[in-house]
Amino acid sequence: MKLRIAGINRESLVDGPGIRYVIFSQGCIHNCKGCHNKDTHPLDGGYEVELEKIYNDIIQNRFIDGVTFSGGDPLIQADKFSVLSKMLKEKNIHIICYTGYVFEDIIKQKDKRELLNNIDILIDGPFMQEKRTLKKSFVGSSNQRIIDVKKSLESNKVIEVEW
Repeated sequence: MKLRIAGINRESLVDGPGIRYVIFSQGCIHNCKGCHNKDTHPLDGGYEVELEKIYNDIIQNRFIDGVTFSGGDPLIQADKFSVLSKMLKEKNIHIICYTGYVFEDIIKQKDKRELLNNIDILIDGPFMQEKRTLKKSFVGSSNQRIIDVKKSLESNKVIEVEW
């Protein structure tokens, strides 16, 4: 199975706590004004990589504290990121996923909800230039939430995390 990506950052300090292995998915339909990753928007851009190759690269990296799915929007390829996240969770790897969708809409869509079952933190909501902030870690705008996915699914309501 192949994943269409814009690129990979093997050791990022800005895409979640600690050192993160970041996969920038290719494809986004949100078209947020002021997006800093516009080159990731075209659905047919980027390049394809075998999931197994990405997985092997991740598990061989001894310096990372977790993996971050960024974009574009990983939920455009939710089925493929679901497979990868399940493989990573079998190795107890912490996973963060950024998306322009909101949690309340994701849980209503079976194909996208499946991805939630294997990620730890969801950073949801579109980037809103008029709400841009530097005061909240790991988000671009104040409307975006840092969500504890497991607790939110268990309680059937959004449980946010403070970092």
